[in-house]
Amino acid sequence: MEATGTWALLLALLLLALLLKLAVPRTRARGHLPPGPRPLPLLGNLLQLRPGALYPGLLRLSKKYGPVFTVHLGPWRRVVVLVGYKVVQEALGDMAEEFNGRGMLAMLDQTFDGHGVLFANGERWKQLRKFTLLALRDLGMGKREGEELIQAEVQCLVEAFRDTEGHPFDPSLLLAQATSNVICSLTFGVRFSYEDEEFRTVVQAASGTLLGISSPWGQAYEMFFRLLRLLPGPHTQVQRHLGTLAAFAARQVSQHQGNRQTSGPARDVVDAFLMKMEQEQRDPGTEFTEKNMLMTVAYLLFAGTMTVGATLRYALLLLLKFPQVHKRVREELQRELGVGRAPSLGDRARLPYTDAVLHETQRLLALVPMGMPHALTRTTYFRGYTLPQGTEVFPLLGSVLHDPEVFQRPEEFNPDRFLDADGRLKKHKAFLPFSLGKRVCLGEGLVRAELFLFFTAILQAFSLETPCPSGSLSLQPAVSGLFNIPPAFQLLVRPTDHHSR
Repeated sequence: MEATGTWALLLALLLLALLLKLAVPRTRARGHLPPGPRPLPLLGNLLQLRPGALYPGLLRLSKKYGPVFTVHLGPWRRVVVLVGYKVVQEALGDMAEEFNGRGMLAMLDQTFDGHGVLFANGERWKQLRKFTLLALRDLGMGKREGEELIQAEVQCLVEAFRDTEGHPFDPSLLLAQATSNVICSLTFGVRFSYEDEEFRTVVQAASGTLLGISSPWGQAYEMFFRLLRLLPGPHTQVQRHLGTLAAFAARQVSQHQGNRQTSGPARDVVDAFLMKMEQEQRDPGTEFTEKNMLMTVAYLLFAGTMTVGATLRYALLLLLKFPQVHKRVREELQRELGVGRAPSLGDRARLPYTDAVLHETQRLLALVPMGMPHALTRTTYFRGYTLPQGTEVFPLLGSVLHDPEVFQRPEEFNPDRFLDADGRLKKHKAFLPFSLGKRVCLGEGLVRAELFLFFTAILQAFSLETPCPSGSLSLQPAVSGLFNIPPAFQLLVRPTDHHSR
């Protein structure tokens, strides 16, 4: 009975939306937009873009309409899609200023509401981004202090792996907790025990948010958010997860306000933000407000917890699937580092194959295949089309990382594509897992350092096995939407002789 009522309400809302659409004159500037499939009233391009398969649907349309085309996500949302390295480079790289606006993520919109470093636009975004980058740098990102902080967490993770004592386990939670601790140390000045229940709840909330955004329902919500937000559904669970993250961030901020240092350098990002708020408290136009602080640290917590953990998980899965790659990485580590010495970032140049495996992992996974939505900051002439200010743009990063014009047989896992004839790491222009331009991931340096230090330490300390036959391990994402979420698997770690107890 309840389900019938929900559908009846949805039908009534669709009819109301249709009447509104017919009654309200179309005043929005259309410009001269790229071609695309004709939208249906109310449905947009739902026939071509099925929720749950949005990304492959967009790739399919690009075969018909070319690398730049227009789609309608539901009745209200018109998006220009960019496919392949050349066109994404041209837009986000060569015309970075015009394409640096942030588009919408409807699922997160109610929580962030244009605040914080990820979702802000204009002057607010410029100030928050500059501040956050400087704060992270002052706290050691890209410096020796930052490396030592990661290395300390690496040792905690290695110990936790060792405590599994040869029993199979799912590494997802431990990897997410370890990488979350790095961002918690930088943002809040505190690390948590892996046994801490509150910490586990927060990490699981970050994971649930990632899953919710990327699920088929999350994709449907991006198309029909004006209707679906009025109805019960899985989006309410995502709101609860976001509430958990925001409440945790608020508690940390509140503790800082209670015991804050009034002088000396900032101990963490929250400290730095509070100092900045105090400096600008008399400025009525300041962007350093409590709301912007809370949304910035909530985003750092979410991104720092999920992105590195998911990539590391995929790297371990690939080694289980390809034992010959696993063997080569371990041989290189033993040859170059010997026994008992913790890897450092200074070793990167001596470990080109290991580094190539990490590059190829990021390329193959394409963690954010659809890219984060961008928006035009002003009306822009692009490839013969006129894109009005405010037009949303989806730069498909997956299509860049899997561009067959740049990467031969892009669906294959082949770390050697990142090595030159002398066996040194070579750069690929289309290796853009962090995007590019003005909105490039602000934690890129931190992520690269974490991936290298965690991965090398795990492989130096353990050989990896799985109770499943390697042929049965799937490399396909468990969920593919805004994010590609790697499948779960069972890992078994055997300490190497010099690390055994």
